[in-house]
Amino acid sequence: MAFATRLSNLVFMSVDHTPAELPPGLLAEYLESAATQLQVLAGLADRLTVAANDTEALDGLRRETHKIRGSAGSYGFWEASRLAAGMEETAKDWVARPHEVDLDRGSIVQWFVAQLAESLQLEAPPPGERSAPPAPAPVPSPTPAPAPDALEVILVEDDPALAGLLEYGLRARGYRFVTFRNGRDALDALLALDVGDLHPLLLLDVDLPALDGYSILDTLTRERPGQYRVVFTTVHGDESEQLRGLEAGALDYLVKPISLRVALEKIRRWVGH
Repeated sequence: MAFATRLSNLVFMSVDHTPAELPPGLLAEYLESAATQLQVLAGLADRLTVAANDTEALDGLRRETHKIRGSAGSYGFWEASRLAAGMEETAKDWVARPHEVDLDRGSIVQWFVAQLAESLQLEAPPPGERSAPPAPAPVPSPTPAPAPDALEVILVEDDPALAGLLEYGLRARGYRFVTFRNGRDALDALLALDVGDLHPLLLLDVDLPALDGYSILDTLTRERPGQYRVVFTTVHGDESEQLRGLEAGALDYLVKPISLRVALEKIRRWVGH
């Protein structure tokens, strides 16, 4: 099976991630959101059982597994992250060739949902409690911004679970920061900010809705050269991807899943305190 083959070929770096890094209630909030994601995935499995070439369902599967791949490991669920990584790559293949159906896609996704639920220590959604991807919700407003001359870190991340984890860490360490969940909104704000000589650290997700991270960096390089120190965050951390970002002008990479402890130590070095 193609999916199983991909899983067996994947290699992941294990990072120590302890519950002490998480505030009370944050892990519970993540698991609540993960349960909702399981329902969405189960609904996609049902749709693909009916129509294996449902392009909307295939793209929804790719998006949902991408989010889980990044956030699950950051909360300490490494097996869930590995499972999602394999399913994401499979979903990409299906998106590229929606009509070349050589496997029962619905059954594969159903198996994935069951395995993912087990790895998250959650119950798989029973029949009748499955939902297709919800209609796109309005993009959350960015967190209230400190005065522009006080910003130290700018976070651009569309995964609410991962954004919440990083926001907790930044807040706990006393950083002045602002968060955006949408690439277009982030770029508009970044172009409008007057940060003087501070050169804030910009933690920039590569895969964003509306506008991707590379496009944002390209625009900033042309219109605000040297104003921001950019670090990409991405699940695609292979050598070619990192070289692409570094050659484009990024300072460094944070590869998802992200250990909060490691991320905060790197941020301390990049920001200077």
